[in-house]
Amino acid sequence: MGRLFVAPPVILFLMFTLIPMIMAIGMSFTKYDVINPPSFVGLANFKKLIHDEFFWIALKNTCVYTILYVPLGLLISLGAALFLNADQKFVGLFRTLFYLPVLSSTVATATLWFWILNPQLGLLNGILRIFGIPNQAWLYNSRLAMISIVMMSLWAGFGGNMMIFLAGLKGISPVYYEAAKIEGANRWQMFTRITMPSITKTTFLVSTMLIIGTFQVFDQAFVLTKGGPGNATITLVYYIYNNGFKNLNMGYASSISLVLFAIILLMTVINTKINKADIWQEAEHYGNEKSKKSKKRILVHRSDLHFSDHGLSVLVDDRNLV
Repeated sequence: MGRLFVAPPVILFLMFTLIPMIMAIGMSFTKYDVINPPSFVGLANFKKLIHDEFFWIALKNTCVYTILYVPLGLLISLGAALFLNADQKFVGLFRTLFYLPVLSSTVATATLWFWILNPQLGLLNGILRIFGIPNQAWLYNSRLAMISIVMMSLWAGFGGNMMIFLAGLKGISPVYYEAAKIEGANRWQMFTRITMPSITKTTFLVSTMLIIGTFQVFDQAFVLTKGGPGNATITLVYYIYNNGFKNLNMGYASSISLVLFAIILLMTVINTKINKADIWQEAEHYGNEKSKKSKKRILVHRSDLHFSDHGLSVLVDDRNLV
């Protein structure tokens, strides 16, 4: 019976993930235009890719989008989660409003932002005119087009990551904050010494998801700018789409897809290495917690909190707060 329940997701994974990946790897070494049978060309597609100017433009645009979106996405999502985690009025209403863009379709979101960014009638330019700033051609200026896509993406996607952060914040015991207040810790010290160390794994999860998502960005550029103006917003996935479905060059598109997969894998590994120290420290904390129960002493992230036979003390920078 258990195998019967497992069978549907396994079949779907094989049909729509594993088998297409294997086919894409095979097609990357061929010349295939969908109409005619594929012909083996070896590494010709990858050699062409190295000298392809538009590939490097798409890669640069994708990296710029990632550099802008990932840190801003983390900050906005965490800030919204901290706001909702506090004892505020109408928390349920704000939670719904923050999460509502996630439920909207990309076409609806892009249509909304197309009018928000309209050079003459747009809401954003109307706000800027109040402060004496002239109208900006957000979607028609090569320097502002990518920023416009980042703004739309932040508005549309921060709600999901906010909920993940909120779940992590709810898992922090209030005992830590109460002890810190008793010892005289301020809000910033509690945030840096209790909150952030406690949501290390959550931050790692959200940052990894953001990095993977940014290198796969397609909808926003496709709907808002069509990759323009002047290829300023064409991304790697958009370039793959153009080669595969517009130019019917599936072999070359598959080779770019493999390179994109390698880039995403590399970025994920780098992000894991960066966060590895904190994750291992947290794992060591939980391991030591069990072994030191007899001493009634719990080590929390570099000795910031200590339980002892004499009571509870909170340390900041390895010194008692007074």
